[in-house]
This record gives sequence, C-alpha cells and structure tokens, in this order.
Amino acid sequence: MRARYGVPLGITAAGAAGVVYAAGFEARSFRLRRVTVPVLPPGMRPLRVLQVSDIHMVSGQRKKQRWLQSLAGLRPDFVINTGDNLSDPEGVPEALDALGPLMEFPGAYVFGSNDYYGPKLRNPALYLIEKLQGKHGLNGNAPAVGVVHNPWEDLRDAFDAAGWVGLNNTRGSLKIDGYEIGLTGLDDPHIKRDRYARVAGGPEAGADFSLGVVHAPYIRSLDAFTADGYPLVLAGHTHGGQLCIPFYGALVTNCDLDTERVKGLSRHAAGGNESYLHVSAGCGTNRYTPVRFACPPEVTLLTLVPRDGLHGSHGSPVSRVVR
Repeated sequence: MRARYGVPLGITAAGAAGVVYAAGFEARSFRLRRVTVPVLPPGMRPLRVLQVSDIHMVSGQRKKQRWLQSLAGLRPDFVINTGDNLSDPEGVPEALDALGPLMEFPGAYVFGSNDYYGPKLRNPALYLIEKLQGKHGLNGNAPAVGVVHNPWEDLRDAFDAAGWVGLNNTRGSLKIDGYEIGLTGLDDPHIKRDRYARVAGGPEAGADFSLGVVHAPYIRSLDAFTADGYPLVLAGHTHGGQLCIPFYGALVTNCDLDTERVKGLSRHAAGGNESYLHVSAGCGTNRYTPVRFACPPEVTLLTLVPRDGLHGSHGSPVSRVVR
C-alpha cells in the first residue's frame, strides 16, 4: 500500500510546496538589478536610469507598494516606466501611491495592454501551446468585446501632472543637468497599438543621447528602433518568463522575442546597426496567476556610461542583482 500511494503523494506534496513557494515567497521577493551599459557619447557624464515595469498592481499589495516607494532612495537621474502598471481596475490609486516618490524625478512612460484592459482568467499552459503554434499571447489582437476597460486615463493624467513624458507613439525629451535626452516611444505592440511610422526618422539631431521605449519587445519594434540608429531600447512585458526552469531558463516570452533574451541586457541587430536591448523581468504578475518561479520580481537601475568608458571603445555590459 505504501509503495502504491507513496510516489503519487510525494509528487503531489512537492507540487503543492512549489506553488506555496512561488506564490507566497518568490512573487514577493523583490530584487534590484544593477546594469552598466556603455552607450553614451564620449565625454558625457554617466546617467542613472531606473526602469520600472509590469507592476500589475492589485489592491492590497502593501509590500509591493512600500518597496516601490523605497526606490526613490536610489536618486536616479530619471525614471522610465515601460507599462502594465495595473492588474485591477481599482488599482490606480495604489499604483500612483507606490510610484509617488519616484514621480518626483524626471520620467517618461509607455502603456501596456494591462493598463488599458483588465486581466482575464487564463490557463497558463496556453502560453506554451501558443508558442508551439507560432502564436504569441494575444497574437497582436485587442482583447475580446466584453473585457473590463481599466481607467488608464487617470493613470495618464497623474503621470502627466507629475511632469512625466508620455511616449505612446510619440517623441519627447528630458533635460538632465544640461543634457538633452531624446526619447522615442511606441504604444503596445502586443495589441497592435504601435505606429512606428509616426515616430520614424531616428534620434533627434540636437539630443545629446537618445533611446527607444516600448512595452512588449516584438521583433518588428526592435528592428525599427535599431535600424533607425537608437543605441538603447528599453522594454518589459515578458515577466522574465515568470515560470522558469532552474538552470534552464524561460519557456515562453509571450511575444516573438527568443527566450535567450527574455530578461536583462542583450544586443539586437537590424538594418546594419546594433542596439543594446534591456528587457525588464518586471515586479508583478497577472492577478489570476500570482506566482513566479526561478524568476524573482525586479526593477532595474541602469547606469549609462560613455562608449569609451568601459572595456574599450565598444564596451561590455556589467550586470548584478541585489536582494
């Protein structure tokens, strides 16, 4: 009898323990990733950029709110928010409360699909099935009729009132210690809101440095930014794979980006140019799948340095994670 039932019961117990760990501990084990990127023109002083992504705020997530508030102590030069701030139509006040101290710094933002639409209950296995079918989550289509619409206008108005620059299919800039930082952004490619033709043409001639910003790192967007000569593109959306296999990595990215670049810093080539790409693993989850495994939630502090300021003329990135 013990031999007959012992193994199934052991597997069940191990699975239950894994779920408890993934939901109760790792999904709340927030980390700060520090990355050094050699992309600035020679002679320009380093810039510290805090990238916040995929907060997916749900009412009552007090630990996440306190942790995000504490990041103001890093004193970044500016903040880039790469979208999906919400996972609850009632979460706008708490998302803004969490981001309040960071909104005291210069910043810019793009939106993701979860800023516009409320989440739906979905079998996580469908992400893997869709990958095998060549699909990618929503596969570029807006959510079906009847889905809850989030109050994204309230989020936008608060960001704008704080002086953050909206970059949904538009350009903008920030003044940082006399430097002009050019910013070009896209609305979310995951639901086909991106309109690169509106912002095409490459970095502004008068800017000291320019970067591209998008929520979901679809190849068409990365190709466009890179071919146009942007040295750095920031994105989110992937959750770093969210449910990963230890010593292997992510199984899916929920877009057409390869799993090797599901999070962190990498390179992207298109049109004879090469850009650095940083994909944030994000610090939240969909409210209906509140688990992360082998992929802790995180925010990234990127230190941008001159191209000749780190390991020679082309440079090599440096990355580390801090608990």
